[in-house]
Amino acid sequence: MSTRIAFLKGHGTENDFVIVPDPENAIDLPPAAVAALCDRRVGIGGDGLLHVVRSAAHPEAEGMAAEAEWFMDYRNGDGSVAEMCGNGVRVFARYLQRAGHVTEGDLAVATRGGVKTVHIAKDGDVTVGMGRAVLPEGDVTVSVGERSWPARNVNMGNPHAVAFVDDLSHAGDLLSPPPFSPAAAYPDGVNVEFVVDRGPGHVALRVHERGSGETRSCGTGACAVAVAAARRDGADPTATGAPATYTVDVPGGTLVITERPDGEIEMTGPAVIVAEGEIDADWLEAAASA
Repeated sequence: MSTRIAFLKGHGTENDFVIVPDPENAIDLPPAAVAALCDRRVGIGGDGLLHVVRSAAHPEAEGMAAEAEWFMDYRNGDGSVAEMCGNGVRVFARYLQRAGHVTEGDLAVATRGGVKTVHIAKDGDVTVGMGRAVLPEGDVTVSVGERSWPARNVNMGNPHAVAFVDDLSHAGDLLSPPPFSPAAAYPDGVNVEFVVDRGPGHVALRVHERGSGETRSCGTGACAVAVAAARRDGADPTATGAPATYTVDVPGGTLVITERPDGEIEMTGPAVIVAEGEIDADWLEAAASA
């Protein structure tokens, strides 16, 4: 290993990420190392880490290499592996553009949640094809303190519980995972969104991201919220043939979510690279063994 390892820092609606380019999958990033890199005091700081690898070089993605050259090996801030991150895909695409691997227009990105289609617009916004939502049957409840609410179970390649509340302050501090029931609904934990209405087709959320705590934004969460809001409002594009579009305010900005008549969901929002530098390899090795 070289004595220095390149990294970048980026964010999408203030959901921020450490980016580690590693085309040949040569850098060992165990959970302890990822957690240290994402730590805002001892590391670089981020809600998660984007490990940029060619699909053909990663055992989890080599089967997608014919469709997508690049694999987003995404990790939560605590070092755990995650299936998908919507804001992360936008920042991942912005990095590929900055590095000269892609240009404006369409590209495909492999993730553990499948291959995602991405469009980089001339105005700077990035649109991600997020796939279809799955709405598992069964009642779910989430709680904060003495309050509890029914929640909509939505899977966007990762699990979400969407609860509509009267005031976003009812979500509490969101430092620890909000309790939910039944436990069998989310055996590996869940991302929990608390949602209020802002107007027709316009909602706002706060979110506890599994493995990261409260974050300033969650792309898959915004998609889950838009789907849950549409069903609550009596809209199902696959049944009506009319798309449903929601503006979703997150603490870090605004995302626009559209569910098309074919069930595919598109998310549009900004993606920014703010810095780049080098990680000391000796420090990373020590962090990995801590």
